[in-house]
Amino acid sequence: MSVDWARWNGRVLAVFGPVLILTGVAGFLIPPRFALMSGAPAYNVFHIVFGLIGTALARAGNPAGIAAFNFGFGLIDVYQAVAGLAGWFPAAQFRYRPADHVAHVVIGLALAAIGWQGLRRPRVRVAP
Repeated sequence: MSVDWARWNGRVLAVFGPVLILTGVAGFLIPPRFALMSGAPAYNVFHIVFGLIGTALARAGNPAGIAAFNFGFGLIDVYQAVAGLAGWFPAAQFRYRPADHVAHVVIGLALAAIGWQGLRRPRVRVAP
């Protein structure tokens, strides 16, 4: 039995893109004392912008673009965990909290893995 990585990448991004948007919006709305994750404005804008890009790619249904986004964003997520712990850019602007590091590692590794598989497999158009 083979896995249809193009379809899985599309499904993941169809959910993940809007979740990024909601995460960014929630960061502006949730008072810092109640937030588990950073609510820094730059961090929220980052989530909204990349959520819009990811959602647009998922709706367009281009398997290579979807897989590339998942892979690239996964790597960025892992970098953010390392950057936050090491104090590298954009740690000061994004003001990471411990929950951010956990989410970045878990989500980042998962996205990078599924995106990598999608980039390695034959391309088939994904229905939006």
